[in-house]
Amino acid sequence: MLGLARRVRIETERMTLRLPIHDDWRQWSALRGESEGFLKPWEPVWSDQHLSRRSFSGRVYWARRAEAQGSALPLVMLRREDQRIVGSITLDNIRRGPAQTGTLGYWVGEAYARQGLMREAILGVVHHAFTRMDLSRIEAACLPENLASRGVLEKTGFKYEGVAQAYLQINGRWRNHVLYASLRADRRGRTDVGPA
Repeated sequence: MLGLARRVRIETERMTLRLPIHDDWRQWSALRGESEGFLKPWEPVWSDQHLSRRSFSGRVYWARRAEAQGSALPLVMLRREDQRIVGSITLDNIRRGPAQTGTLGYWVGEAYARQGLMREAILGVVHHAFTRMDLSRIEAACLPENLASRGVLEKTGFKYEGVAQAYLQINGRWRNHVLYASLRADRRGRTDVGPA
């Protein structure tokens, strides 16, 4: 297993994005707990153990394995000025071969919303995915009424692609999602893409 010093770190203007470590549990759990009402309408149902140390340890081990295997890049967002965790962003379902794509998921604590931090994190992860990981397409999905999430995707260059019916279970119900994507070489709408 690679040491933490060799693992992915993405530096943005105000943050460091890195894999979670066991010592992050208290901050992560406190932020999720304080933001529960803000986050739950947009997320799958939390288990009874969602905020526990044991559950977080499982996340840490999964993050290490997923990053090492190249299947996901799960990162905590740390504000550099005080090393506070402000949220999380994950590039998941990384598919190689002809697809060269991944799916973006993210959340920010309520106290840190509307400060441009998620925009900054998305731009950092997308740049890393296109330049360091050689991905070609990053996908994201959100609930149609989640105007904040839709807005941040559009501000970071993602383009609306359609609606997926009953895409994910959110807050205990199967929900439709709007689909967005960012392409390394955006050829949508062109008819001169060359021979098939």
